[in-house]
Amino acid sequence: MALPPPALAPALAPALAPAPALVLTRLMLRDFRSYPALTVPFQSRIVVVSGENGAGKTNLLEAISLLAPGRGLRGARTAEFGRRAGGESLPWAAAGRFESLPWSGFDIGTGTPEGGPPERRTFRLDGAPVRSQAELAERVATVWLTPQMDRLFQDGASDRRRFLDRLVWALEPHHAREVAAYENAMAQRNRLLGQERRGDRVDPQWLAALEDAMARHAVAAAARRGLVGRLNETLAGGITGAFPATRLELQCAVAGALGQAPALAVEEGLREGWASGRRRDAVAGGAVEGPHRADLLFTHVPKDLPASLCSTGEQKALLVAVVLAHAGLIAAARGFAPLLLLDEVAAHLDATRREALFAALAALPAQAFLTGTDAGIFRPLAGIAEGFRAEGGELVPDSDLAVPSGASIPI
Repeated sequence: MALPPPALAPALAPALAPAPALVLTRLMLRDFRSYPALTVPFQSRIVVVSGENGAGKTNLLEAISLLAPGRGLRGARTAEFGRRAGGESLPWAAAGRFESLPWSGFDIGTGTPEGGPPERRTFRLDGAPVRSQAELAERVATVWLTPQMDRLFQDGASDRRRFLDRLVWALEPHHAREVAAYENAMAQRNRLLGQERRGDRVDPQWLAALEDAMARHAVAAAARRGLVGRLNETLAGGITGAFPATRLELQCAVAGALGQAPALAVEEGLREGWASGRRRDAVAGGAVEGPHRADLLFTHVPKDLPASLCSTGEQKALLVAVVLAHAGLIAAARGFAPLLLLDEVAAHLDATRREALFAALAALPAQAFLTGTDAGIFRPLAGIAEGFRAEGGELVPDSDLAVPSGASIPI
């Protein structure tokens, strides 16, 4: 069955269409999770990996995600990546060969050094040590969708806030530092308020200094607000006909205040509010107001229905729309389309939405890696995608999804 031509959102198509693709042409793993040793070339812009549960499909996507800045799609600790032998985690390594304009080709590697502590992780770019992950951000970006994200609409506000912060961080690397600094100052203030409530004497100037730090870093909420606005512009018309228009809403008093007053005035208001609310916060066990209370709400626009009340398939469609819109923003900002890592992406999607997704991916310049337990649902991609089966720590080519001999990936 031929894939139907996709009708991409007008706001998404210009962002991705002129952007050259970031292409992973070879992946090498050593003692990573379930893979003792693996070297696999990729020849297509769409790569499908099928296999039973526990076969290593997600492990493969996680390895790819670790070649970009950050802790990967699982957010796991470095010591957890090594294959286990004799009850211990082995030193591990992951490396990829990339093609992307304006570079003719480059290699990125990461892993634990031989003989080094399992919690230590290093990066290398073309064989040379990487001074900071900002160097990697200039060349590599990944966007992913995992089954764990399916629970986003039922989980608490903190999970949706972390989801949004990860999207912001992909475009504004400094955002992670701002959030961490705010949370560190808040934790120290909470500890001091707890001591004061127990009758210990606490220096009020120390509390004031921490509240000042919280206020300065709290205006990082502006980055959240800005990204939500840009995503809404892209999502307004729907990504394709099968993926509905989506509206995001950031519920955050700080972000709202930043839309009404200068940042310095907002900072001053936060400092005054926290100073006058110390007794209240001490009783509550922490600050009851601030960007750490923010929430991200999703709405299915055609039905004017909150995502939490939508069907499982509709919720998945909303997430797919947000991920593709985010990829478009990265392409516009970085000048290249990011890698798309879509784990069990077809789960909960009906046949119409699956084919619409496959058509959209075929039309985009981005290289996409898809996984699923049922190889049959990817058959509409025959002649477009290349397929593998994950078996026993190896990737076995799938003859039903074989790229033509001599095929090359357009950048």
